[in-house]
Amino acid sequence: MYLLPEPVSVSFTSELMSATLEDGRIITVPISWYPRLHKATPAQRQAYELSPGGIHWDEIDEDVSIEGMLIGRGQGNAPRQAA
Repeated sequence: MYLLPEPVSVSFTSELMSATLEDGRIITVPISWYPRLHKATPAQRQAYELSPGGIHWDEIDEDVSIEGMLIGRGQGNAPRQAA
């Protein structure tokens, strides 16, 4: 079984979320993929908890998996196709 690297930090711009993984990779996705995060205040976005498989925001009841970010899956959208 392949284990994904764990997230070590999360950062935001006005439109993007980036997760830094323990192996040094940085995954960046549009915040618009996650409607609750998109509507959240900057303070709410910063109130995250890291877990081995992803990121959780208790106040806005949002969970984002590292696997989902890697394959390009946001809330309610299908995985992105490679070009």
